[in-house]
Amino acid sequence: MKVLALGGGGFIGSHTVDYLLRHTSHQVVAYDLYDDKLADMIDHPRLTYINGDIRDDRKRVRKLIRDADVVIDLIAYANPSLYIEIPLEVFHLNFTENLKIAEDCAEYGKRLVQFSTCEVYGKTVVPICGDTLEDPTDPRHAVFNEDTSPMILGSVDQHRWIYACAKQSLERILHAYGLEDRLNYTVIRPFNFIGPRIDYLPSEQDGNPRVFSHFVEAIRTGGVMKMVNGGGQQRSYTYIDDAVDCIVRIIEDRDGVCDKQIFNIGTPTNETTIRGMGEQMIEVYKRRWWDGQASMPTFEEVSGEDVYGHGYDDSDRRIPDITKARTLLFWEPKHDLESTLERSMAYWFEGEGADVTATAAQDHAPG
Repeated sequence: MKVLALGGGGFIGSHTVDYLLRHTSHQVVAYDLYDDKLADMIDHPRLTYINGDIRDDRKRVRKLIRDADVVIDLIAYANPSLYIEIPLEVFHLNFTENLKIAEDCAEYGKRLVQFSTCEVYGKTVVPICGDTLEDPTDPRHAVFNEDTSPMILGSVDQHRWIYACAKQSLERILHAYGLEDRLNYTVIRPFNFIGPRIDYLPSEQDGNPRVFSHFVEAIRTGGVMKMVNGGGQQRSYTYIDDAVDCIVRIIEDRDGVCDKQIFNIGTPTNETTIRGMGEQMIEVYKRRWWDGQASMPTFEEVSGEDVYGHGYDDSDRRIPDITKARTLLFWEPKHDLESTLERSMAYWFEGEGADVTATAAQDHAPG
């Protein structure tokens, strides 16, 4: 099978490409603006890397889609700071440009694996109905199902939601194509993947990476872990190897079980608050890498507007319902939260390819 990975040089893309090259016989074309995350595999005989930007490379992208058997679309702006800074660009890339890819797949009869986001679910009912709920902390208010859960986004002036809105709109159009039998697609909604090669450290380049990278730098420098709006937001973190295991099952689509389906990929049992993640990362660091002398990071509460700017908002809690992945794909995540954090942190504290085999990495991984 010939797999075209648009955005194949990114965090999720590079891990997916790596798995396909190591564990399958598929031919892979990785299209991206950057190849640094593909450095260790760039000379692989079954990998073709193409440097390009879909926004000004329409003719070549169409040909790549025409020549592929399955198209994986990972191209997106996926960073909350960008939703605030450049909302129009975020919408145009995540919706307008990605819609062109879907239309090309429909035209050429190609299967599309479209990456969306768990942010399409928005908020739980708790911020709206909390006073009327018997127990607002009950997890059932925060468990999101692909086919039945409503999607609650913020108001228009909270334009941080333009990313979720763009992805949700694209999903709805794919669904409409499917209703008319004009496109075979699968949508993936990732829930907070972390692991080696995620983002970059804030000191390494301009920009505002995801919270995990900020916390790694704070630990390395003895700096500040900023708790946006108190750090009480709850997330369910998934180790990238678990995620890729599920992604590849979707790409290969044995018996067509993924056709016109939406899949959550996440680890429901790995839920923690942002503050809780920071605290647990410090504990992992102290146990594995601390020399007993380096300064520990401190916590500082800051407002979302101070960090991201006007128009920021956030989801309060989100837990994936992965029943569909379990029943159709026989997939189960293997890494608990401690193992996920330890293995992800090892990339920064021991170097790429670090062998994280001790204690929590093995002892606490379920399954």
